[in-house]
Amino acid sequence: MDIRFLRESDFELINGSINEWWGGRQMQGMLPRLFFTYFSNTSYVVEENKELVGFLVGFQSPAEPERGYIHFVGVAPNARRAGIGSFLYKTFFEKMMSLKVREVYGITSPVNKKSIAYHQQMGFSIVKGTKEIDGISVQENYDGVGVDRVVFKKDLS
Repeated sequence: MDIRFLRESDFELINGSINEWWGGRQMQGMLPRLFFTYFSNTSYVVEENKELVGFLVGFQSPAEPERGYIHFVGVAPNARRAGIGSFLYKTFFEKMMSLKVREVYGITSPVNKKSIAYHQQMGFSIVKGTKEIDGISVQENYDGVGVDRVVFKKDLS
């Protein structure tokens, strides 16, 4: 398993894999090319035998440098449960700590129970939201009217 920084040339391959990796959900619009161009020094790709098996797109906040944000993480369906996601997160946390980042944030949809459980397993806590859905605190209208999100926070200090 090899890890490297994300490159702009990875856009086509990753963007072309996203919908398949998410079981047919239309996710391509969530990861525009700008992330590959401007956040490559804090985003990662994992390859096994020169084949893409995972990626993490994250960055240090330009507005609040003590905060980091994980925007998108994916692991190929045939490579799941091999520790690739954990490896990506830990690599990102190390990079953020080297940049003096104290907190890392992320979001997911309230219906994505696997993501919620995974983030909690990785040490994230759920930020108190404005309402609850199925016992989970969510931020109402976080990404627009009717688009609620679970917000996560991990303390790196």
